[in-house]
Amino acid sequence: MTTERPSPPVRADERETLRTFLDFHRATLAMKTEGLSDEDLRRQASPPSTLSLLGLVRHMAEVERTWFRRVINGEDIGLVWSADGDFQAAYDATAATGAEAFDAWRTEVAHARRIEREAASLEVTGYQPRWGEHVSLRLVMLHLMHEYARHNGHADLLREAVDGTVGA
Repeated sequence: MTTERPSPPVRADERETLRTFLDFHRATLAMKTEGLSDEDLRRQASPPSTLSLLGLVRHMAEVERTWFRRVINGEDIGLVWSADGDFQAAYDATAATGAEAFDAWRTEVAHARRIEREAASLEVTGYQPRWGEHVSLRLVMLHLMHEYARHNGHADLLREAVDGTVGA
C-alpha cells in the first residue's frame, strides 16, 4: 500500500493531537480502499447488508461535509448524494464510481482541514440542527474520529472479504 498514515504525536498540544489522530483515521480508510477496482469497491460482502467500501467512502464524504461545512462553518448546502437530507443514500454505491466518490471525499476533507485550521480555537461552535445544540470544534473532531474508527472496522472486514488483505 502506498498511502502513508501520520503518526499521532506522543507529546503535543490538544489541537495537534486531535488533528493528527483524525488524519490517521482518514488515511486508514484510504489504505483500506487502495488498489481496488470499482467492482471490488462496490462489493457487498455481508448480505443482507448493502454496506460496501465505496459506500463507506461516500458516507464519510457526507460526514465531513455535514460536520465541518454545515455545522461549524454554517454553510447552507445540501448533502452530496441526497437532495432530501437522507444520510443513508450515500451507502447505496451500486451505480457509483470510485473516481466520483474519492473526489467528493477528498474535496470534503480539504474543506474540513481548512475550516479547522482557520478556526480560532477548539472552542469555536456551530449549530447542529439534528441535536438542537451548539457544538464545539473539539466535539466535531472527536465525533469524526469516532465515525472513522467505527467505519474503519467495517472496512477491515469488507477489504478482507474482497481480496484477503488484512492489517493497517
